[in-house]
Amino acid sequence: MKPEKEPKNAKLDQLQSHKTDNMDQKLTTNQGLKINNNQDSLKSGERGPSLLEDFILREKITHFDHERIPERIVHARGSGAHGVFKLTQNMEKYTKARFLTEVGKEIPVFVRFSTVAGSRGSTDLARDVRGFAVKFYTDEGNYDLVANNMPVFFIQDAMKFPDLVHAVKPEPDNEIPQAASAHDTFWDFISLMPESMHMIMWLMSDRAIPRSYRMMEGFGVHSFKFINSEGDVHFVKFHFKPKLGVHSVAWDEATKISGKDPDFHRRDLWEAIENGAFPEWEFGVQLIPEENENDYDFDLLDPTKIVPEELVPVQIIGTLTLNKNPDNFFAETEQIAFHPGHLVPGIDFSNDPLLQGRIFSYTDTQLSRLGSPNFHEIPINRSVNTVHNNQRDGHMRQQIVKGKVSYEPNSIGGGCPYQAMMKEGGFVSQAERVDGHKVRARSQSFVDHYSQAKLFYNSQSDPEKVHLQKALIFELSKVTIPAIRERLVGQLLFIDKELASIVAKKVGVDVVKLKQPNGSIPADINSKTLQSKEREPSISTSEALSMKNTVKDSIESRVVGFIMEDGVNANDVQNLKSKLEKKGAVVQIIAGSLSPVKADDGTIFEPKHSLTSTASVCFDALYLCSGKKSADNLMNVENKPGTIHFVNEAYKHCKAIYFGRDTDAIYKASQVNSKSHEDPAIVTSDVKNADESFIQAIANHRVWELEIERNNPA
Repeated sequence: MKPEKEPKNAKLDQLQSHKTDNMDQKLTTNQGLKINNNQDSLKSGERGPSLLEDFILREKITHFDHERIPERIVHARGSGAHGVFKLTQNMEKYTKARFLTEVGKEIPVFVRFSTVAGSRGSTDLARDVRGFAVKFYTDEGNYDLVANNMPVFFIQDAMKFPDLVHAVKPEPDNEIPQAASAHDTFWDFISLMPESMHMIMWLMSDRAIPRSYRMMEGFGVHSFKFINSEGDVHFVKFHFKPKLGVHSVAWDEATKISGKDPDFHRRDLWEAIENGAFPEWEFGVQLIPEENENDYDFDLLDPTKIVPEELVPVQIIGTLTLNKNPDNFFAETEQIAFHPGHLVPGIDFSNDPLLQGRIFSYTDTQLSRLGSPNFHEIPINRSVNTVHNNQRDGHMRQQIVKGKVSYEPNSIGGGCPYQAMMKEGGFVSQAERVDGHKVRARSQSFVDHYSQAKLFYNSQSDPEKVHLQKALIFELSKVTIPAIRERLVGQLLFIDKELASIVAKKVGVDVVKLKQPNGSIPADINSKTLQSKEREPSISTSEALSMKNTVKDSIESRVVGFIMEDGVNANDVQNLKSKLEKKGAVVQIIAGSLSPVKADDGTIFEPKHSLTSTASVCFDALYLCSGKKSADNLMNVENKPGTIHFVNEAYKHCKAIYFGRDTDAIYKASQVNSKSHEDPAIVTSDVKNADESFIQAIANHRVWELEIERNNPA
């Protein structure tokens, strides 16, 4: 049910002080002049030419001409929501950031989720990294944690970021393909970049096709620093763990969802919040004392490495809840400007070379996209505490500062605004000792490119490994140059021999071990730092890396399709619907058409979908509703193809399916085979506690371990 009232938050209201409501208002120009005629331009006679003096027309057309701003080069496709962050554990021992030291205090946030490679018009279900950017509106200033749903990245140094993006974007000669990495230039680049192989394992895994934004993890990727009031320093890695667990869809399913509903993730997030099923994440940190920086067989500054949770557990310190949809997508979700350099006292950068480049790049990007150094004055980007400085003017300046002084030091303005002392909350960078030669090089501690790729692959369940193998096969099958396919297989050989052999066989190349992984790079260019060392992972597997071990105890906001026709058993439908909705699931009725369905007792059910207007890929589970007459109507000449296709496709994708009473004809005509009693996701009405078994099957999400059997029914 939708909550009766929107959550009240004074600071959020302050951020949105420029909101207007057009209800019962007169139409005006942007200067507030009331408009008498918005239908016709000013002309010289009714059939004469339009006049240059028509300032209303010119204002309207000029604004329309400039309604679109340059889209983000990466992360263009996105969606977002407002929410709150609440601290549950005092971190004063580690940081002086006030929003991390006041237990129980809630602060407003805005979160934007996104895909990386595609344009604004691309599909939500592309195989891609997902952005997970959070703006914390703290009373010490805005803090931006610009995170992803994967904890590592493709490259180690920001110098390579333009090359990565150019390689993954549509190829410049024909602008093909859109929102896809399955093409020559991407894999050409990757096959020559061994440092990318850990990220490739994540990208080819199920993590790259999430069930929803609400079922993704978030990671800060880089090592940052916590600094407390005494100046003690800890490296910190940030984590967001979804309360609903981490779940994905099948690749075949993703491609079909892209055709049926390319806004699948956007719609899912919006509807969950509108229905009061507020998405929640636990916010956690991994903390490492600065003096222990070099205790590991990987470098904390290397963004292609994780800190395994077996070595440093994640401490849960707060919760993130999204509880309000934007009022205007463009003004809020599109214009929000994130920047990893937006810090508060108590949090600082590490020397991660990718992070260092991002600190420069994001300001430059916002100037280009939003057209002005005053992008911070757009309501969604404003700090909740008033800005006081001597920066002035520029395009679209909104803040009006009184007085004649715009410089410092000054005496005319009484020396104001003053610098803040550290004890007053003034930001002070860590006094880190830096000493070294000016070089263009990479640390030797960065040259192990395969051990964590091995760790990730070895940690996957058998179904997850099969999905990863198939993803690589699909992607490399789109590569037209055999040498690139062979070189990439050569990279895989450093991760797992069986993986390399399986992929090589399917993409038509031999398994050839590379003499050096980065074989095309001239040996005289810093070859020592480029040559990767082969090393076994310090731990063999990590449970946190497999989605098999995720939360499977909730059906909240899962969408269950009830397939029915006239004659459906109203009592069974209402009972199961009540049980599902009580646990937070969403029930949607599917019928042969959108005409009302009349039940056996005269009850009328209104379908939300017809068998031809939607597909099983848009649902988490299916219930073939009880009632012989309903089942017969679903199996008539007109409805049978759609009904059976729904069931077979859901079965293929390992979803929970419940056959209600008197639906034997549908069961027998489908691909659900005679072994279904051994299949925990297939429930029939004759089993004990059938409703409860169905609910548990939905909570389990999928039975991936039976995927091969389901795709090859007896």
